[in-house]
Amino acid sequence: MQSDEKTPRVSNEQDGKHGADVETGQSGLTRSLQGRHLQFIAIGATFGTGLFIGTSGALSNAGPASLLIAFCFIGLVVYSVMVALGEMAAYMPVAGAFTVYASRFVDPTLGFAMGWIYWFSWSITFGVELTAAGLIIQLWNDTISIGVWIAIFWVMFTAVNFFPVRYFGEMEMWFSSVKVITVIGFIIFAICVNAGAGQQGYIGFKYWTYPGAFREYLVEGGIGKFVGFWSVLVTAGFSYQGSELVGIGAGETENPRKAIPKAIKSTYWGICILFVATVFCIGINIPFDNEDLKSGATNGSASPLVIVAKLAGVRILPDIINAVLLTAVLSAASSDIYSSTRILYALADEGLAPSVFKKTNRYGTPYWSVIFCSLLGLLAFLNLSQSGGTVFKWLMNITSVAGFVVWALICVCHLRFMKVLSARGIPRSSLPYIAPLQPYLSWFGLFFIVLILFTSGLKVFIQWSTSDFFASYVSILLFAVLYVGHKLFFRTKMVKIEDIDLSMGRLEI
Repeated sequence: MQSDEKTPRVSNEQDGKHGADVETGQSGLTRSLQGRHLQFIAIGATFGTGLFIGTSGALSNAGPASLLIAFCFIGLVVYSVMVALGEMAAYMPVAGAFTVYASRFVDPTLGFAMGWIYWFSWSITFGVELTAAGLIIQLWNDTISIGVWIAIFWVMFTAVNFFPVRYFGEMEMWFSSVKVITVIGFIIFAICVNAGAGQQGYIGFKYWTYPGAFREYLVEGGIGKFVGFWSVLVTAGFSYQGSELVGIGAGETENPRKAIPKAIKSTYWGICILFVATVFCIGINIPFDNEDLKSGATNGSASPLVIVAKLAGVRILPDIINAVLLTAVLSAASSDIYSSTRILYALADEGLAPSVFKKTNRYGTPYWSVIFCSLLGLLAFLNLSQSGGTVFKWLMNITSVAGFVVWALICVCHLRFMKVLSARGIPRSSLPYIAPLQPYLSWFGLFFIVLILFTSGLKVFIQWSTSDFFASYVSILLFAVLYVGHKLFFRTKMVKIEDIDLSMGRLEI
C-alpha cells in the first residue's frame, strides 16, 4: 500500500521545525472548526451581559472617563494574555489549551485547580446569561414567569451543544455577526445623536463637564474617584472574558498553525476596538447621574444602549436593541456550554476529572460533559427566590474574578513555556506565532491581573458587607481549596524543566 505523504506520524522531536503540528491526543474530537469559527465563538462569549448591561452600573459608579480608561487598560492586559496564549496554542493546539499547559509545563495540581476554576466560571456564566435572557424578555412581557424562559432556553442551548462542532461554529458565526453589526450600528447612531440628531440637540462632551468625567465612589475627593475607577476594572474584565476561547477551540481547529495566529489577532483587535468605541459613545451620551442607570433593573431598560435611544427620543429603537440584547446573551449562553465542556473534556483527558467526561458520540461531541456542564445553568432558577439584581450581581462578580485567576495562570504558563524553549535551545523564531515584547508583556499582564484580583473587593473594606466580600473573593478561595486539596491528596511536584516533553502529542505532516 502506497503511503500518503500527508498522513501524520508521531514525532519525538522537541524542536520547532516547520511543518510540525500538534495532535491533541484527544482522539474523540474532530478538527472541523475553521479560523472564522474560532473568532466568532470568542466574540459570541465576549459580547454578552458584561458589555450590554453591566456597563450601566459601572458608568453610574465611576463616571465616563473612568469607564473609558478602565476598558482601555483592561484591553492592554487582555492583549498580554491573548498573545501569550496564541504562542502556546499555535505550537500545541489542544482542546482545553491552557489547563493542559498548566499541568504539563508547571504542575498537575495547577492544571487541576486552573481547569476546575475555569469550568466553574463558564458553567456559572451559563446561568448568568439565562437569567439575563429572561429579564430582557420581561421588558416586553412581565406576566410570564422568568422561570419559563429560563427552562426554554436551557433546553434549547443544551440541545444545540450536542450537534457536531462545525454546526455549532456556523451558528455562533451568524449569531455573533448580528451582535457585531448591532454594536457598529449603535456606535454610528450614538455619534449622530451626540452631534445633534436626537431631541437633546448637540451634546458633545457636556456630560464630561456636568455632572463630570469622574465620579467619587464611596469616599470623597481624589481617592473616591480612584476607587470608582478601580471598581470598574472588574466589570471591564468580565466584559472581555471569552476572548481566550480562541485557545479552547484549538484542539478542534483545521490547520491550527495558520488559523490560531490569525484568529488571535483579529479577535483581539475586533473586540477591543468595538468595546472601547462602545463605552466611549455611552459615556458621551449619558450623564452618570441618569436615573435609569441606577434603576437596579437587569432587563433591556437598564442597558446603556437602550438609554441612549430613549434620551434621543427614538421610540422604536429600544425594542430593536432589546431584541439584539436577547440574541447576544443567548449566543453567549451557547458559547458558555461549549467552553465549559471542552475544559471538562481536557481535564478528563489529563486524568484530572472522571474519564466518563471524555466519551464522545460519532459526531465528536463529548456528550457526558455537555450534560454535566449544562446542569449548572439550572442555578438561574435562583432568580425565582431572590431579586434578579442580587442574583445577577453575585454571579457576575464570582465569574469575573474566576476569569482573572485563569488569565494570571495563562501568563504563568507562557513564562514557563519560554523558559523550556530557552533551556532546549529552541529559537522562538521557529514558532508558528511569536508573541511580541516578551517576557515583559507576560510579566506586565501577570502583575496587574494579580493586583486587580486581590483588590477586587476594595469597596467592601470601605463599607463592609459580608455578602459582597464573599462575592468578590469566593473564586480565589475556591481556587486555593482546589489547589491545596489536590496537592495534599496526590502529593504532586512541580514539573522539572528537563522532564517537560514538548513532543507530547506532536505530529509531523
